[in-house]
Amino acid sequence: MPVAGVNGVDLFWESFGDPADPLLLLISGLGAHATGYDDRLCWALAELRLHVVRFDNRDVGLSTHLPLDAQYTIVDMANDTAGLIGELEGAPVHVLGASMGGMIAQQLAIDHPELVASLTLVMTSTGEPEVGQASPELLTKLFELSKPAVDRADAIERGIALARLIGSPEFDEDYHRRRLESFHDRAYDPPGVGRQMIAVVGSPPRAAGLASVDVPSVVIHGAADPLIDPSGGRRAAELIPGATYIEIDGMGHDLPSRVWPEIVAAVTLVTRRTTSEGN
Repeated sequence: MPVAGVNGVDLFWESFGDPADPLLLLISGLGAHATGYDDRLCWALAELRLHVVRFDNRDVGLSTHLPLDAQYTIVDMANDTAGLIGELEGAPVHVLGASMGGMIAQQLAIDHPELVASLTLVMTSTGEPEVGQASPELLTKLFELSKPAVDRADAIERGIALARLIGSPEFDEDYHRRRLESFHDRAYDPPGVGRQMIAVVGSPPRAAGLASVDVPSVVIHGAADPLIDPSGGRRAAELIPGATYIEIDGMGHDLPSRVWPEIVAAVTLVTRRTTSEGN
């Protein structure tokens, strides 16, 4: 099991494709395991002649789970990611981050620009309170679903209800059930997810730093995302010089298989632009 010891934590990672190809690092969202990036999507990205690496953030999956009173921010998680890139010896790397993973990717590009060759940001925001916010009604429902589960079955049913609430209309319950069962059995740690949430809400906005990002970038957002309003994605694209913004009709806060071709096309766009610019 490949594990990198970086920044005081151990990060589990695994890869797809040829290690000799340029590296594409996939950063996961809040509470999501590395395996949340479907194997089929990872292989589709690897077919672009990229060495695709997905990993578990701290406090999730097979990476280090911290003590109950641990505190950290998105900056710390970006430093984790920078350490992993150093261990993989692939810098500068292409980076794709979804949701909280997109926030980590932004911070990585701001704090460690020498490590990043391109950015693909999916369903994420800048941390500014004026953009990307969910409605109070949705937050109330999310709070109810976040109450402690009584057992494995209850935890999975709550996860299904959450995924249905924030996901795209073409909800595949069987797929999400298998995914959630896998997450639960790899590692179930609600307090860890809570610490990640505190990192998200407790981190300062990235707006000023995003203006300094100087790599090919694309921002993708679902027009039907109820959790992170599309205004968050639009704002990120506005702030990053030269960024391309793509809004997908009918896409919620998830990555249904029908949008994978658009994800692959976006990664193709920025990686080819990097090559053409000689980076």
